[in-house]
Amino acid sequence: MQLFSKTFYLFLLLLLALACGKDPVITPEPEPPATIKEGLSWNPETADADKELTIWFKAASTSPLYNYTGDVYIHTGVISEGVWQFVPAEWNQNLDKCKMTKVAGEKSTWSIKLSPSVRQWFSSGETPVTKIGIVIRSADGTKKGINNDFFISVTDSKYKAFQPAAVKTGTMPAGLQYGINTVNNNTVTLVLYDKDKNDARKDFAHVVGDFNNWTLSNDEKSQMFRDDAAGCWWITLSGLDATKEYAFQYYVGKAGEDPIRIADAYSQKILDPSNDPYISSSTYPDNKTYPAKGNGIVSVFKIQPDTYSWQVTNFKTPATDNLVIYELLLRDFTEQGNINGAIQKLDYLKDLGVNAIELMPVQEFDGNDSWGYNPAFYFALDKAYGTDRMYKQFIDECHKRGIAVIFDVVYNHATGANPFAKMWWDAKNNKTAANNPYFNVDAPHPFSVFHDFNHESPLVRKFVKRNLEFLLKEYNIDGFRFDLSKGFTQQKSSDDDAFKKYDAKRISYLKEYNNTIKEVKPDAYVILEHFADNAEETELGNAGMMVWRNMNDAYCQTAMGYPTDKDNPNRSDFTRTYYGANPTRPANSLVSYMESHDEERAAYKQTQWGNGILKTSLDAQMSQLATNAAFFFTVPGPKMVWQFGEIGYDVNIEYNGRTGKKPVKWEYYNVPQRKQLHDTYSRLIDLRFDHPELFNVTATLDWKVTPSFWENGRFITLSSLGNSKQIVVVGNFTNAAINATTTFPKTGTWHDYINSGEKLNVTSSTIDISIPANSFKIYSTFVP
Repeated sequence: MQLFSKTFYLFLLLLLALACGKDPVITPEPEPPATIKEGLSWNPETADADKELTIWFKAASTSPLYNYTGDVYIHTGVISEGVWQFVPAEWNQNLDKCKMTKVAGEKSTWSIKLSPSVRQWFSSGETPVTKIGIVIRSADGTKKGINNDFFISVTDSKYKAFQPAAVKTGTMPAGLQYGINTVNNNTVTLVLYDKDKNDARKDFAHVVGDFNNWTLSNDEKSQMFRDDAAGCWWITLSGLDATKEYAFQYYVGKAGEDPIRIADAYSQKILDPSNDPYISSSTYPDNKTYPAKGNGIVSVFKIQPDTYSWQVTNFKTPATDNLVIYELLLRDFTEQGNINGAIQKLDYLKDLGVNAIELMPVQEFDGNDSWGYNPAFYFALDKAYGTDRMYKQFIDECHKRGIAVIFDVVYNHATGANPFAKMWWDAKNNKTAANNPYFNVDAPHPFSVFHDFNHESPLVRKFVKRNLEFLLKEYNIDGFRFDLSKGFTQQKSSDDDAFKKYDAKRISYLKEYNNTIKEVKPDAYVILEHFADNAEETELGNAGMMVWRNMNDAYCQTAMGYPTDKDNPNRSDFTRTYYGANPTRPANSLVSYMESHDEERAAYKQTQWGNGILKTSLDAQMSQLATNAAFFFTVPGPKMVWQFGEIGYDVNIEYNGRTGKKPVKWEYYNVPQRKQLHDTYSRLIDLRFDHPELFNVTATLDWKVTPSFWENGRFITLSSLGNSKQIVVVGNFTNAAINATTTFPKTGTWHDYINSGEKLNVTSSTIDISIPANSFKIYSTFVP
């Protein structure tokens, strides 16, 4: 009884203490709305950085996540100065923290709680949290709940963003260009043009960088002057170290809108915090450390740039009538996937015989793993392949070997990382804004990607011409291949038939770019991926430009062993390979190719759809590809080879995704059948160089290469001016030996060009020649 009394009194004392103390604060769990609306909703409706936030997503019936049964994740970040910051997970990284919970009793609905507060959930430190960006995705990242990024405004009472002072006006010094201007050995002036399509400007512009300890301020170290007449902000920075690399960004914006940080569009080097860490030191040694206070991509300048002494200063570009281009993707050409690896293979390419290399795009593109057709910074070459000095060494080494270097350039579009895109951006619709003076909101044609440059804008043409001039002078290159040049139009179209129609303005822009190039380097190549109206391409050819001529379909058809197909009775016709075919084009204005980066490999098609032994026999496959080559390289005019075509590369273009990394197959060179194909390529290229009079504009071509010439052979007769030199090519694309009735232009002794030492005594104008299956013969009037 006594023990019970003590326990009882202690219990009463505890109740009394609780009654007299403060009431405990109980935060109720956020209740979902009575009706959860489609799309995104949240509670509290006025989000606070220092409070918990619950977010719901309900998929509409049109959403890819409607009826989705897998796990759903939120991809989110703090939007600070135009950049997603403090993002907990990469796109395909499934963290428990970001996993949403299925809402019971609600169809296709999930929720997540940012707790204990929005700021703490993101671990955003002292960065003001005024907006968060949201994407709802499936576990594998292939499905998005809504198409566009979604944003929630957040109140932050603890940390405040920088407040720009009133605009400071000042006349910009004369002689400056947009971008980074070196004034003297310790002074640089930065110039930022910012007038939009309506002549409106930003309300403020500052710079932050290594030169002011990345401190935003309203003084002469950070705040830029405004020159309305020039449409520019500018600032002069003095007391700099000429030998030091300085990283910096612009900080710009309008009152009432989120400020952004951008890099300089004219930077010759950038630092990318998302991608640079994955570039090996062997590819890019001693890269500058990304600044701790940077936000997104930053620009880098150095008053005294590293010098490179060109060893070849008098390189002469090969004539277009004997131009053999090797299209090369640095990423997939060697195991190293960089410039150093490619340099080690230059002797191989010289021995093959090519006299030009066309590098797929090397200007700074998004990420490190790409074909390069997603450019962002045009004056900087991508660090994923090497340093600036390495690029120049590669070009020098090519020139030493008599090989020209052509840059594949992309001026149809740029990614959203491009500063011009970021300056005038429609965040709600995730595209360039209507007032952007450089870009269209939407491409006028149906084949564009990313954000479409408006070449009608003088600003765009000024930028492109400056970039072309810079690349020629800085890197000593020999020409350009313009990607999707047909896209330099403002004419609206919904299909290719309308897209390719004659466009006088498009022609004028391309002539303007061509003139800029030729003023710097009169013998530079200008090659267009155009595929437009015959009259338009002819006019461009007459202006000295070349256009791509895609012959992949025809040569793949013959590689597989078929003269026709049910949809196209002329599918194996080779005649469009030649500029003299109907319709005729200006001499040497077509760059013909059997394969390119954008087409399926003929050897792969053989393995999938080859006719008879052409599907199963490597001997037959490589011999058929050699026969293709014999009817390609013996046609006058510029030619292009896609890398590894000479060894029968047979990996599907869709392997690892169309633009994904492909396996390097240098071991193919040691396979006898493939080595024989390589040697045939080399022998045929040598024929062009050893006997150029057969391939110049005075030579004549007579050929029978339509589908009607199949069962009994195909034929080419090539004659130099005055018939001083002639060759006859006979090809058998069938799977059985044939006796080909061959016409020779003269009687007498003819030499087997491939099998040196063998001769043929021609006693009449036509004779029967036995040609094995999948094979060819070349006879010449001269000793090989």
